[in-house]
Amino acid sequence: MENPKKLSLRKKIALKLFDTYRHNIAKEHKLTYLFWESTLRCTLNCLHCGSDCHQMSSVKDMPVEDFINAVKQIIPIVDPHKTMIVLTGGEVLVRKDIEQAGIQLYNLGFPWGIVSNGFLLTKERLTSLLNAGMRACTISLDGLKESHNWLRQNELSFDRAINAIKMLPTTDLRHDVVTCVNNRNFDELPQIKQLLIDCGIKEWRLFTIFPVGRAADNPDLQLSNEKFKAVFDFIVETRKEGKITVSYGCEGFLGEYEAQVRDHFFFCRAGINVASILADGSISACPDLRSRFIQGNIYKDNFADVWQNRYQVMRDRSWTKTGICKDCEFFKHCEGNGLHLRNEETNEVAFCHLKRITGEQ
Repeated sequence: MENPKKLSLRKKIALKLFDTYRHNIAKEHKLTYLFWESTLRCTLNCLHCGSDCHQMSSVKDMPVEDFINAVKQIIPIVDPHKTMIVLTGGEVLVRKDIEQAGIQLYNLGFPWGIVSNGFLLTKERLTSLLNAGMRACTISLDGLKESHNWLRQNELSFDRAINAIKMLPTTDLRHDVVTCVNNRNFDELPQIKQLLIDCGIKEWRLFTIFPVGRAADNPDLQLSNEKFKAVFDFIVETRKEGKITVSYGCEGFLGEYEAQVRDHFFFCRAGINVASILADGSISACPDLRSRFIQGNIYKDNFADVWQNRYQVMRDRSWTKTGICKDCEFFKHCEGNGLHLRNEETNEVAFCHLKRITGEQ
């Protein structure tokens, strides 16, 4: 694609209609996706980790009952069958009581799943999770063996992840694999694609790593503008092949690439349809949003009340029209990008996907 900023007439009309839809969804703000950061402990020490995860975290794991009590508070304002709950971490499987949470969620009517690095997912543990009602599973694979193990800082990580990935197609779970693209694995994308196809995987999501946390000062993790754009060209071509459904992650307005590299237009749903309960009980939106966007805490606030009456900073994004966003012709479609990409000190967006694609940033 020569100029992603040059939108076709059809794309312009579609985006205009979607803008109206997005604003209506923000006003309605139905909670349809809830993340539980069930632990900050982890089996690995990944180079790109943007959270505060450590192998032995100073923040103790939240008791299952505390989380379940918070979930019960939102039952009057949601349809449990249409509200997905995702258990994450850290590494969620370091907890031995995830099944206890899962069976209670299942009995309350909530579908639930996990996001895992796959390191601890044995056949026995998978069976245990399935028996507790698990409906979905996402596993991370960040390259072929050498590059994956480099990023994950563990020589066993690749083999464990592949073993986990191979088990998923043998179940009825909704499952996918996610890959964080960086300079070490960029040239491996075609091989990773074929590996996943051979494993029976049907859905694959690609992410690029934004420069925060441990990733901020590591040049191996940040793609050049040329490689950044090439990721989207790779996705477009792979989708045309039809052998595996690949899509780009949920962040970033992508100009003419919109609806070509994922099945929907860009929409940061943080605080609009997405909430999270963090390890210390903080109530936020997606887990990538930390202290700046915390709206309450389950140990002092009613979760339903917080969801219904707070989150205005996320449901009205007009305040994000600053810095490079101020005079941007695409602001009405983007509204300042994902909130996790805004600089806390300057209040300006630190990472513009469209400018990276066109080489302007």
